[in-house]
Amino acid sequence: MSITVTGKIEKKGFGFGTWALVADDGKTYELKDPPQELCQSLPQVQVEGKIREDVMTIAMIGPVLEVKSYQIL
Repeated sequence: MSITVTGKIEKKGFGFGTWALVADDGKTYELKDPPQELCQSLPQVQVEGKIREDVMTIAMIGPVLEVKSYQIL
């Protein structure tokens, strides 16, 4: 299932942490292998991707979102 989410990029967790997309509606998505440009705090982005229900992570902060395309707004 492909979705488009608008929100901000934040680093979550301890240690190395993980990059997350916090949607405008408050839902948090863990980014799977995000492009380098998304590995920084960004105030507003739009990400299109696929929810990966077959992937488990240590962070477990929300659904895992595999990025297909994105736009920094």
